[in-house]
Amino acid sequence: MQNSNETIRRNFTAMRRENKARHRDIADKLNLAEGELIAAHVGVSNADSDVIAHATRLRPVWPEIIQSLVVLGEVMALTRNASCVHETIGAYRKTNYGDYTNSAQEGGIDFHAFYTQWAHGFAVVEQTDHGVQRSFQFFDAAGVAIHKVFLRPQSDAAAFVTLTVTFASGKQRAGIDVCAAPVKTDESADATIDVASLRQVWESLCKADEWFDLPKMFSASRLQVLRLAGSHYVRRVEASSLQPLLQATAQTGVAIMILAGNHGIVQIHSGPIKRVVVTKPWINVLDPSFNLHLREDHIASAWAVKKPTTSGLVTSLELLDIRGHTIAALFGERKHGEPESSAWRALVDSIAQRKPAPCNT
Repeated sequence: MQNSNETIRRNFTAMRRENKARHRDIADKLNLAEGELIAAHVGVSNADSDVIAHATRLRPVWPEIIQSLVVLGEVMALTRNASCVHETIGAYRKTNYGDYTNSAQEGGIDFHAFYTQWAHGFAVVEQTDHGVQRSFQFFDAAGVAIHKVFLRPQSDAAAFVTLTVTFASGKQRAGIDVCAAPVKTDESADATIDVASLRQVWESLCKADEWFDLPKMFSASRLQVLRLAGSHYVRRVEASSLQPLLQATAQTGVAIMILAGNHGIVQIHSGPIKRVVVTKPWINVLDPSFNLHLREDHIASAWAVKKPTTSGLVTSLELLDIRGHTIAALFGERKHGEPESSAWRALVDSIAQRKPAPCNT
């Protein structure tokens, strides 16, 4: 760590008060991981008037913590990657919870978490110009933010205190040790991929989420799988396809699913969207209970994808960045076991037909 915890806290307070800078931007300016920025505020006395944020380190029992958030009532869940921020207002209602994945359904906040990637968690209380902001924040081993939960005026602040005490770690010293983020390895040459078997497995898919196992199964990158799957199921479309697709769904009222996340969690919005606002380079969805902020200039490739399931084809728009990482994916909203909306499929097909670009065959 290049800065002492005291220096980090002092710089954090100054930047928040003077520039209203976001946590992520402050960390970048201080050449820190965001998790280091928050961890510097652990164990600080409440009597220190120069400190505007206080953090409590949590025990690494992530599924249990997430399971317990139901007592908070309405909150805002935030998940992001380098190109997209996904914000949902709702409640952690019913969870199917285990050691590695967790999803909340029945109208609540919906997500799939991969807890093996979670390394640090904090309960954070910060004094802002708008009052006290309370949150739970989770980071990976490199200190990169995975998931955040912010209390809202309607949230149960007393329950937040109880959860903080319940899950507090016995170690409350400032700072964390972070490791270097993993370096993305170069993808294998196309010639090393058994394309015929890849396409055969694709044909035999029963569930859309089984597609996420294909890269590991064939030692391929996600981008490689899209390129090699064949034009019957995958077509490359214009990188600028997101904006017209969102606007079309807003105008027609077609209910959709928007998935965005990182290596530790994927957060999901389901339902219609209404307000699409473009402020270059950002494409935004600004609805009362759902916000999306996505940098269009980070979209290196976009793909119209059809995945076989027992309920018929499931159609999606997949957005990838320059490294081949998924920025976001859009599907038509559907219940398990039901076919997808023909209106959604028609919207994606219309996008794909604007500039046909078959994958390698």
